Amino acid sequence: MTENIALFPLQLVVFPGETLNLHIFEPRYRQLIEDAEQQGTTFCVPTVINGKIRPVATEVELTEIAMRYPGGESDIHCLGKRVFYLEDIWRNFPEKLYPGGSGKLLTVDLEEDPAINEEIISITTDIYRLLNIDKTIKSTAEGFKTYDISHYVGMTLEQEYELLTLLNGKERQQYLLNHLQSISPGIERKTAIRDRAKLNGHFRELMPPEW
Repeated sequence: MTENIALFPLQLVVFPGETLNLHIFEPRYRQLIEDAEQQGTTFCVPTVINGKIRPVATEVELTEIAMRYPGGESDIHCLGKRVFYLEDIWRNFPEKLYPGGSGKLLTVDLEEDPAINEEIISITTDIYRLLNIDKTIKSTAEGFKTYDISHYVGMTLEQEYELLTLLNGKERQQYLLNHLQSISPGIERKTAIRDRAKLNGHFRELMPPEW
């Protein structure tokens, strides 16, 4: 079944279960967050790559407004929920300033092989130790999923988006495992991984694309 949903396109990927921290400053998205707070509106964050909006997008739910500023800006926490395939995108949601679209809900298989995840955790732990990255990784007993570290192992935006499109749990595991096994030991690659791993928890002030 097709659903109509508000959109907040950004140059990032949101994974199910992920906490997203954003600094909201544009009037159209300030209106969206107001609707989310007052009406419980959820919205999809479709990924923008090379100026184009990609169709697979994660729905997010506003969980907290962490800070309100006198000028109307805010810092917010959101939680990644369901994954949609957008079939149509509109410049404006009906009677709203912010964009909207229609899409179909995708079924994401969250079941993952614990043995493969143990290998993923082991390799990632070794990489972090090599790069002196102080970042805790969940154990499989604690419910580790591939989504938990996918922003923090040096993948490009295109690779993160491709991972989001993989709805089968074992396919996601194999994709991430292949990436970890192919990481170059070059200093530039190491620096990129270290910088990405330190991003967790920051509010990101991102400029949404122009229409």
